Amino acid sequence: MIYHLQRKVIRICGISVILVFTVIFFLIYSFSTRQLNETMDALTDRISDNDGRFPEWKDDRGHPGMPVGVPDFMTMETPFSTRFFTVRFDESGRVADVDVSSISAITEKTAQEYAEETYESGRERGWMGDYRYKRYPTERGMTIVYVDGSMNRFMSNRMLLAAGVVLITSAFAIWIIVIFFSKRAVRPVAESYEKQKQFITDANHELKTPLTLVMTNLDILEAEIGENEWLSDIRSEGERMSALVNQLVVLSRMDEDKTNLEMHVFSLSDMITDVISEFQALAQDRGKLMEAQIDPKVDYVGDETAVRRVVSILLDNAVKYCDDSGSIRVRLEKRKHPVLYVENTYADVGETELDKLFDRFYRADKARTFTGGFGVGLSIAKAIVTQHKGEINAYKKDTSHIGFKVIWRK
Repeated sequence: MIYHLQRKVIRICGISVILVFTVIFFLIYSFSTRQLNETMDALTDRISDNDGRFPEWKDDRGHPGMPVGVPDFMTMETPFSTRFFTVRFDESGRVADVDVSSISAITEKTAQEYAEETYESGRERGWMGDYRYKRYPTERGMTIVYVDGSMNRFMSNRMLLAAGVVLITSAFAIWIIVIFFSKRAVRPVAESYEKQKQFITDANHELKTPLTLVMTNLDILEAEIGENEWLSDIRSEGERMSALVNQLVVLSRMDEDKTNLEMHVFSLSDMITDVISEFQALAQDRGKLMEAQIDPKVDYVGDETAVRRVVSILLDNAVKYCDDSGSIRVRLEKRKHPVLYVENTYADVGETELDKLFDRFYRADKARTFTGGFGVGLSIAKAIVTQHKGEINAYKKDTSHIGFKVIWRK
């Protein structure tokens, strides 16, 4: 149990870190992409505003210098370091002029091919390979300016790569730290759990001795004075107490991570049919109808004794809590994983807290009138199903029926 809790802590922390770092990476990616596009668009705007040429830098007095309103990343060297080309179209949509004088990596033919593809797309801005373009109208037709963004994209990708490496390394480091400290985090739970198990073990030993003594003296009294009402009550309560102590020990063992299960293939159909036949007479004796619909040839790999105990607990629970003159229905369906349903009529199903039925010592009957059980049977059933990697749930079929569904995973 503690081992599974530790693994759950590690898994939750790991998934949380991965999700947070993934969101951070995509935020960095989005911000980087937006900044890159805005930078390149500022360059294309400068060129398009000057009809396909980079304007000369002049200050507000007309002297060489940086003009007012220029983005911070632009300097006096920007016109000389920016590589670009322009393609002009006439009013009929044919290429009228190609200017590649400000770039050496593009030929007129390649520039014309880029421009025709961009012209057909109809988009105002975008990327064509490593070139950011802007399409704008002029008096002579449409003009498209392309600015080389290969260096900017390279630097942006390197930054994203660095961010990704840092985040992955950080996530791995955090995961190692979580593994290292997880044992310390669950230590209080482990200590409490060990104390609980020790208490149950000690209580079992402490109670068994006086119970054995009581039952032995009871046998002696019955032999001397004969059976009577008071002695019968003492025996009944003594046997009930012994059964409770034994079930507490079973629960304690079920909680252990390494429970010995004898796993082998057996016929689940035949086993359930056999258990139903054992409870058929009891249900009939109490005036309750038990029906069964068992798919044939359903095999399962598990501990047959433990699985039989689950079915017995569910049927015993159904017989005990089924309404007078009510009905019980058992179904086994052959699917990818065998599914068992146990349903019975129960008038108080609307007031039942289904999520608490598998809690130890929980009784749907608030008055806790004695029905022959202690409220631990379903806890044992859930522990066994969990050990078999299965799933068990309670559900309300309708306003007068309660059911239990067990998925036996293979």
